[in-house]
This record gives sequence, structure tokens and C-alpha cells, in this order.
Amino acid sequence: MSDMMQFMAAPFAACLILTGIHCYLGLHVVTRGVIFVDLALAQVAALGTTTALLFGFELKSAEAYYFSLGFTFIGAAVFALGRFREERVPQEAIIGIVYAVCSATAILVLDRAPHGHEAITAMLVGNILYVTWPGIVKTLLIYAAVGVVHFLLRDRFLLISLDVREAWNRGLSVRWWDFVFYVTFGFVVTSSVQIAGVLLVFSYLVVPAVCAMLFATRISSRLLLGWTIGCIVSLLGMVVSTRWDLPTGASVVSVFGLALIVCALLARLKAFRDHAPGHRLDPAEKR
Repeated sequence: MSDMMQFMAAPFAACLILTGIHCYLGLHVVTRGVIFVDLALAQVAALGTTTALLFGFELKSAEAYYFSLGFTFIGAAVFALGRFREERVPQEAIIGIVYAVCSATAILVLDRAPHGHEAITAMLVGNILYVTWPGIVKTLLIYAAVGVVHFLLRDRFLLISLDVREAWNRGLSVRWWDFVFYVTFGFVVTSSVQIAGVLLVFSYLVVPAVCAMLFATRISSRLLLGWTIGCIVSLLGMVVSTRWDLPTGASVVSVFGLALIVCALLARLKAFRDHAPGHRLDPAEKR
């Protein structure tokens, strides 16, 4: 049992790190209404990795990482240019097109690459079970640097996320700040996809943020609640994986789905109780 706990310690630590940065970014993404931008940017990063594979580099090599990072910068530019003051085309449409094209292109590339089937599996569900402590430290440093950038630029990022029209009215260069946001996002996604795969990265980004937004309105409260949910789900996913000998990434994603259902039901019950005849909100509930 102790050997199993030691073996699962690194994957669990990786999940906690993913929770920390992705929950914060997820609040921005969900508030902006570009839910699938992470999935699209993760697919762009995966396309970069598969392209490196076609050129003969290993899937986990430094060259594959730089390919992936370069592709995410291009994706960031496309998403930023897809933002219009008067929305002619919904930005979500641009994101969906990028996702579809990159997915199809990745399949074409992998069809010509050696070990393409294994690469597709790694791209989707990752290999978080085999993450190493040096890899975790490297990822943590990247995420910490992104966190510092977002802390320093938080006023601009939050204004654009919460009220983009006001940001335009104040004369902010929304496209430029969108590009900066998506570039930093790209650093996170590039590292995350190599560790956890596209599906798990998307789950960590969206599900804790959505669950937290069902119960809280303040950014700080949503962050704390989202982090708590992410940590609990990570632990439960690891337990399910080890208890029934299931793939770790897929187990965590499935538990995230269950957590979202439970949170939605609890939020519905709370809303029903709050609007029930004779129920009076106390001061804490009003806030």
C-alpha cells in the first residue's frame, strides 16, 4: 500500500498544480464565453507536437515542446484577431473552426508518422501516471511565472473578461491584451497537454470554474471553491484509478463529470429552497 501511495504521489501533485492555474484561467474563459478556447488551444499545441514527431523528434523531447509552443503562439494570434468590437462573427465560431482544422490536420500528420496510434492516445488522455518530479518542478516554475504575469496585469485581464465593452470604451487595445492573455495561456496549455492530454486539461480548466460559479459570485470565493473542488476530484480520481486499475487521466475526467452533475443538483436544490414560500434570506445569503 505504501509503495502504491509513493507511486501515485507525483501524479497527484501534478493534478494539484493543474488545478491551481487552470481554475483561475477557467474563470476568465467561462466569463468571456469562450468555453472551448482551451480545447482548441490544446489541440493547436498537440498539432505542434505531432508535427515535431513527423520531423523525427521524440514526443517528450525539447524540440517537440518548442514546436508545440510555437503553434500555440500562432493560435493566440488567430484568437486575438478574431475579437471584434462590434461582433460580426462570434469568437466561439473562430475557436471551433481552429479546433476542427487542427484536429483533422493532426490526424493527417499522425497517419504519416511512426507510432501514430500511440501518439493520438497520448495526445487525448496523456500519461499523467508517469510524470516525474523534475517534470513537475519545471511545470510549477512555468505556471508560477504565468501567475506573476497575470497578477501584475490582473486589472486589464479582469476588465476585458468581465466587461469587454467597457474595456473598448476606456481605449484599451483589447486585441493586444487578448493576444498577451492567450500567449500566457499557451505556455500553460503546452506544458499541461504534455503531462495530462487534451481531455484532462480541458476538464481542469472548465469544470472547477463552472462548479464554483454555481455557488459564488466574487472572484476570490470562486477561486477558493474551484481549487477545493479540483483537489477533491483529483484525489477521488486517483482512488478510483488505483482501486479498479483504470487509466488515471480518464478516471479523473469521469469524476469531474460526476462532480459537475452533483454541483448542478445542489445548486438547483439551493435555488428551490431560496425561492420557497416563507424562506427568508439571512444576511450572509444576501451577500
